Amino acid sequence: MVDADPQRQTLISRAFRLEWLSVGWMAVEAAVAVVSGIAARSITLVAFGLDSVIELASAGILIWRLSIELKFGREVSEGAERIARRIAGGLLFALASYVVVAAGWSLWRGGGEAFSWPGLAVALLSIPLMLVLARRKLALADQLGSAALRADAAESVACLWLSLVVVIGLLAQLAFGAWWIDAATSLAIVWFLVKEGREAWEAEEGSSRGIAYRSEDHSNLPHCSLKK
Repeated sequence: MVDADPQRQTLISRAFRLEWLSVGWMAVEAAVAVVSGIAARSITLVAFGLDSVIELASAGILIWRLSIELKFGREVSEGAERIARRIAGGLLFALASYVVVAAGWSLWRGGGEAFSWPGLAVALLSIPLMLVLARRKLALADQLGSAALRADAAESVACLWLSLVVVIGLLAQLAFGAWWIDAATSLAIVWFLVKEGREAWEAEEGSSRGIAYRSEDHSNLPHCSLKK
């Protein structure tokens, strides 16, 4: 039987809008970042575009999970929640892996990429958009008790930090020729990605023991209040 709670239905509708907004932006971001990265021979921009592809996949997973709840109710959606949680956690691990590989390759080859104005523009636009999306997703994840939505929000936070890395790296390379800055600073977010991915996987174990969903500290989201 479909969950008749009108407040929960409203929250799910809001989550749907956020995920479709994520899909639209990530498609644009992925295309611009990958094309400009290939043109500039920039590993960081290509990696940034691949991050957008992972974000796109994560948003699709959440849309699927929310669709099941709207059609069949909250109880039936719990199975989809577990699957979505595991997939979202796996995507976070994949994201951490490509950051390490891309940064290591950039440092090893020791060459700077060409400056890319389109890459800088898409990274700058991504920062405020990812901040807003992450705030809204985290708030809804707490209200819905959805670990999968929280893992998806963590990917938005990761995209925000990666956007900052791309901007700093491109500007530093333009101003000083400091080709190594973006590769070095991108490694700083790997711990966060692994932590969030592990939490997404372990949440299922906690749920199976009857442990309630618990909101985590969101201090890793810069200047981000979850108050309405």
